[in-house]
Amino acid sequence: MMDESNEIILQKSKRLTSVVWNYFERVRKADVCYAVCIQCNKKLSGSSNSGTTHLRNHLMRCLKRTNHDMSQLLTPKRRKKENPVTVATINFDDGQAKEEYLRPKFDQDQRRDEVVLSRGSGGRFSQERSQVDLARMIILHNYPLAMVDHVGFKVFARNLQPLFEAVPNSTIEDSCMEIYIREKQRVQHTLNHLYGKVNLSVEMWSSRDNSNYVCLASNYIDEEWRLHRNVLNFITLDPSHTEDMLSEVIIRCLIEWSLENKLFAVTFDSVSVNEEIVLRIKDHMSQSSQILINGQLFELKSAAHLLNSLVEDCLEAMRDVIQKIRGSVRYVKSSQSTQVRFNEIAQLAGINSQKILVLDSIVNLNSTFVMLETVLEYKGAFCHLRDHDHSFDSSLTDEEWEWTRYVTGYLKLVFDIASDFSANKCPTANVYFAEMCDIHIQLIEWCKNQDNFLSSLAANMKAKFDEYWNKCSLVLAIAAILDPRFKMKLVEYYYSKIYGSTALDRIKEVSNGVKELLDAYSMCSAIVGEDSFSGSGLGRASMDTRDRLKGFDKFLHETSQNQNTTTDLDKYLSEPIFPRSGEFNILNYWKVHTPRYPILSLLARDILGTPMSICAPDSTFNSGTPVISDSQSSLNPDIRQALFCAHDWLSTETEGTISNSI
Repeated sequence: MMDESNEIILQKSKRLTSVVWNYFERVRKADVCYAVCIQCNKKLSGSSNSGTTHLRNHLMRCLKRTNHDMSQLLTPKRRKKENPVTVATINFDDGQAKEEYLRPKFDQDQRRDEVVLSRGSGGRFSQERSQVDLARMIILHNYPLAMVDHVGFKVFARNLQPLFEAVPNSTIEDSCMEIYIREKQRVQHTLNHLYGKVNLSVEMWSSRDNSNYVCLASNYIDEEWRLHRNVLNFITLDPSHTEDMLSEVIIRCLIEWSLENKLFAVTFDSVSVNEEIVLRIKDHMSQSSQILINGQLFELKSAAHLLNSLVEDCLEAMRDVIQKIRGSVRYVKSSQSTQVRFNEIAQLAGINSQKILVLDSIVNLNSTFVMLETVLEYKGAFCHLRDHDHSFDSSLTDEEWEWTRYVTGYLKLVFDIASDFSANKCPTANVYFAEMCDIHIQLIEWCKNQDNFLSSLAANMKAKFDEYWNKCSLVLAIAAILDPRFKMKLVEYYYSKIYGSTALDRIKEVSNGVKELLDAYSMCSAIVGEDSFSGSGLGRASMDTRDRLKGFDKFLHETSQNQNTTTDLDKYLSEPIFPRSGEFNILNYWKVHTPRYPILSLLARDILGTPMSICAPDSTFNSGTPVISDSQSSLNPDIRQALFCAHDWLSTETEGTISNSI
């Protein structure tokens, strides 16, 4: 028998593809090749003619006996691969046995159901922990629950970790529910201890089988002036559901999450919401909380949904023209020869556009805008084609070209504004005022167009915009005032353009509104104390019936106002406006200036946290409501809600708190 020092580790001439070689060292002794088990140091035949079945059988017996994790033994082997040993003699120190060199050390005090990971990691394999991790992965990435029953997944899991026992769909569903319950408790604790008030957003969803759902989410700014959004409920609506039942769904959500005393405003995804829905919610709220300034700020509309609705109105009015444009594009792209001839015509017409003609997608409104914009650049080529190609029967008249130009110009404004909104994942309310004013001004001008078709279209769109503006203009204006780069000046600038001779009256309405709102916050602060002024402060103040001097507090507050005291708003407006140049974070501004404006900062926290848009950035101009996947729609309502909500909570936890910088 040869001495151990004569054994040499072979540098592999070719890649050993079997996974078993991750657990064996191939060595040569004289002219014979051996496979040395890293785990137990046993020598087996390592010849290429012997195959690997005997090695795999030994490995399974060895690992089962020692309860070690196969997959985690990759590390020491790969470490050796990174520093390959050439065909040379290996000498061991006097105090180092060969088995110590080959075998990683394991904790001697391990439990039967755990396996120590690779040296230095300090972790242990746990079936329970792995099952929870699998459930979290399914939730986080929206994988279907049925994936645990897929053959491919089972093979992958078995090869990755032979000790992991496959779990059925029902078991992983239970694990997902446990995660949902645990995360819900965490979200509930956060809302219960919230410093400010909460805004609620309401968005309708659907599925391909025509089922309907409602997604309710909280929006707020925490004590550290960080903006948050958390989905609270994803409720499956009964097929017999009617619109007026939406109020019951919202009220149940408020009760479930104890938000009756904390609610500031509700933002709906639809421009037109049944007034009865809002009245029922207000009536319920008035039983336990004070509704600020007669509810003028309570009901809001999503800006993104308004823009989407305006685009749909434009495209619907232009439906016949757009159909002809699609026909024109199809004709040009019908054959390679036609495409070549069209390109030659475009060059002769002096068109140097690099854009490619493409057909739009009916469900993606943005693609229709891109098609219209591209076709306009090739107008000269299409007109020439109309005059010289008698088989081309989809040409536009001069009037239709003019309509297309006007509509596309307006769509560009809307799409650019929507792009600005979606560039920030969750923008604060102050970013919307100027953009919505620009749309308002453009609609006013468009209504003056001499073309009956265009003016009629503009009038219909402006009627829908006015409905939005009547609900949201005060919140938009107050949010702009709370931006130290604008204050009242931006309101004065835009209102003079929008309202003309009546601008001063409109500006006064905004000024009175913000003062009245600040008075409500000041009075509540005086009653409950600034340190106690949380989101439920207003509600507690109105419900504390045992304080017989509440009337005196109100009297003291009102009479003090007549003594020429300077309010936070007065101080704030009297100071210079911040320059617009450079990066500016409005949440950081109010965090720093809270000690200077203690009452106004309370108002700013709630106003700036109001969701003025609730549409996902990647679905702003998709036709119809958001649609859940087929795998989600097939689940029972409870697990569907658990997966939807937990996905939002885990994603927020993974990505970190929203950082808003404008």
